[in-house]
Amino acid sequence: MKKFIILAALISLAGCSAMPKPRFHISPAEVDKPSSLMQQLWQQPKPQHAIPVSVYSFRDQTGQYKPQANVSSFSTAVTQGGTSMLTQILLDTGWFAPLEREGLQNLLTERKIHGSSRSGQELPPLREARLLFEGGIISYETNLTTGGFGVEYFGIGASELFREDQVTVYLRAIDVHTGQVLLSVSATKKVFSHEMRAGLFRYVAIDRLAEMETGFSTNEPVQFSVRQAMETAVADLIEKGVQRGFWRPGSASSDGTSTVSGGS
Repeated sequence: MKKFIILAALISLAGCSAMPKPRFHISPAEVDKPSSLMQQLWQQPKPQHAIPVSVYSFRDQTGQYKPQANVSSFSTAVTQGGTSMLTQILLDTGWFAPLEREGLQNLLTERKIHGSSRSGQELPPLREARLLFEGGIISYETNLTTGGFGVEYFGIGASELFREDQVTVYLRAIDVHTGQVLLSVSATKKVFSHEMRAGLFRYVAIDRLAEMETGFSTNEPVQFSVRQAMETAVADLIEKGVQRGFWRPGSASSDGTSTVSGGS
């Protein structure tokens, strides 16, 4: 029986060492590949002209910082670049034409400089948006589910641990002409972490100690989880807008902009 248990522990140790590990080498930067959800949106019919929208802010409203043992950390748990991410997602869908609003002051300053260098020649007015998108990252829950499995005998052991977090975003579309909230959606994404460890710790003689430890962990990037939640929220908002008749694929108004109905 003892031989069997020792053999099982050794097999577990060997199994951990045989698991695929991250590749530690210098790799070039890559352009983020579109998700399967965005590829599905690209294949669906789109409006004849993209709908102008404004996004002033899509902030982290969780107020949470990264948990670190015995360290005071001021690094936030989720990204602070939600506005940039949402703007990119809206642009990639083909349904919306985001207008620059986060850096509006910089844009206005540059327009003044441009106007002064052209002997008082005025630039055309900035384009206005019919829709205003508001919302934010409203929740990041950690340790929703934790667990694992381990075995150890006579100083030889192996273990596997996992953890599940969750991030939630809210997004709403507001009619600028009336101030009415046309649509409001939310999306949640799980964030997974996984760790495997194996080790040996035993005295082979009175003054001889054998010790070995190996392992690795993988953590799903919170940034990509936030992006996926935002993509899901945007896709749901588009679908609900079509169902309620606020916009429809292939339609355009006489002024060349996509039709947005203000009704409910």
